[in-house]
Amino acid sequence: MVIRKVQRILYKTDRLLGDARAVRNGSIGRRLARRMAGRAANRILNKLFKY
Repeated sequence: MVIRKVQRILYKTDRLLGDARAVRNGSIGRRLARRMAGRAANRILNKLFKY
């Protein structure tokens, strides 16, 4: 359980640092669009391959 919490914190921190880098580079719109597209694709795949 403790390892999972540490992993979750590291992944969230990594995502925030990536967002900060995208803001500095001026590519935050592209990053957010890709994230939204990934979530939409995930929803569609989950509906197709329900257990």
